[in-house]
Amino acid sequence: MVNLTLSVPDDIKKKMEQFPEINWSEIARAAVIHRLKLLEKFKEFARHSELTEEDALIIGKKVNRGIAKRYSS
Repeated sequence: MVNLTLSVPDDIKKKMEQFPEINWSEIARAAVIHRLKLLEKFKEFARHSELTEEDALIIGKKVNRGIAKRYSS
């Protein structure tokens, strides 16, 4: 197994120190594994898509505008 150095802001480190019984390395490892699984699923889904990157950006902008409009009212 390899080592990975993780940087966190000082205020987060202080909060983490309040819970010395927690294995923060295991929490980080689980988070990385979870994110990798999501990315692999997304990659598999996108592999079958006929959308171009430009199409996806246009749709994303429309979604963002819709969400902003909903929450600004």
